[in-house]
This record gives sequence, structure tokens and C-alpha cells, in this order.
Amino acid sequence: MTISLADAFPSDLTAWLTTSTATFLIIFLAELGDKTQLVCMTLAARYRGQPVFLGAALAFVFLNILAVVFGAALSQWVPEKVLAAVVAALFAFFGIQSLRSAGKNDEEEDVHEKSGHGIMLTAFLMIFVAELGDKTQIAVAGMAVTQPAGPVWVGATIALVLSSALGVVVGRQLLQRIPIKVVHKVAGIFFLSLAGLALTRVF
Repeated sequence: MTISLADAFPSDLTAWLTTSTATFLIIFLAELGDKTQLVCMTLAARYRGQPVFLGAALAFVFLNILAVVFGAALSQWVPEKVLAAVVAALFAFFGIQSLRSAGKNDEEEDVHEKSGHGIMLTAFLMIFVAELGDKTQIAVAGMAVTQPAGPVWVGATIALVLSSALGVVVGRQLLQRIPIKVVHKVAGIFFLSLAGLALTRVF
């Protein structure tokens, strides 16, 4: 089945706004408190907020493109156990790295601080892999089947970017109130817990 440009981007402004607004509300509410928002919050508590936000936003842009273009097919092409194993490995690596950082003194932490590009890449990879085939991406794909793809993509992307921004703001606020070593320990335990949760899908 082919999708024409007119179908994907309707000229009726009212229909466009209605579809994008409905998509925004559904996806934003579904993402509140979800693991990807918590990942943004935890990363922002450990690293600078701007590159974390940019990495997360870029990941969601690509994820929603995949969702509206390919629908849920991508999650069918790649076995669920393979995706879960990749997610588990990524979270476990970051969790161990966070716990190791908790044992360093402040001077060592300053020396080993990631560059902006490194932080953005870390955020991009973690969000992209964790969200691939997740409920919100499948929801976007499902909506794109019955609604024009353009406004669905716009509404979903704005919702997920705002959700990421909220997570980053909360994460930066936590950093101002909690010592950095405590943040590292909590982040390490959090990511290892997510890795364990992902492993339950593998086995």
C-alpha cells in the first residue's frame, strides 16, 4: 500500500491540528513516568542538561519517523529477545559505569567528564535502543495507520521532546539538592534494575 503526499500531509488545517493535538495528548500522557523519561532525568542529574536533551530529542525524531513510515514492522523484523538483550547490555554497562563513578573523588570526576558530543551520543543511543518497539512507538505506528502520517509525527515528536525536557529539568533540580556521588549510586542501581528487567524478556 502506498501513501500519497496528500494523505500524509492533509491540507485541511483543522484536521491537521485535531490529529496532531490528539496524538500529542495520548503520547505525552503515556510517556509521563515511563522509563525513557526516567532515563533522561537520570542522565541529566549526572551530565549537562543540554546535550542530554538534544540526544533524546534526536532519538525521538528518528524513532517517530521509523514508526510512521514502517509502522510496527521494525519490531517484527528484529526478534524481541534480540532487542531486549541489546537494551539489557546497554543499561548494564551504563549502570556499572555510574557505580564506578560513585567511588571517584570530585577531582577525578571533573577530569573524566564527557564532552558535549559524548553525552549527546550516550543519550541518543540509550533512548533509541530502549524505545525501539516500545509501547509509545507502537502507539505512534498504530495511529499513523488510521490517521495522516504528518500530523501524527508532529504531535508525537513534540510530546516526546517535551517529556524529555521535563525529565532533564527534574534531573538538574535533583543535582542541586543531592550530592553527585549519591546521584551516581542511584543512577547505577536504576540502570542495573532496568537491565535486569530487560533480561526477563530475553529469558
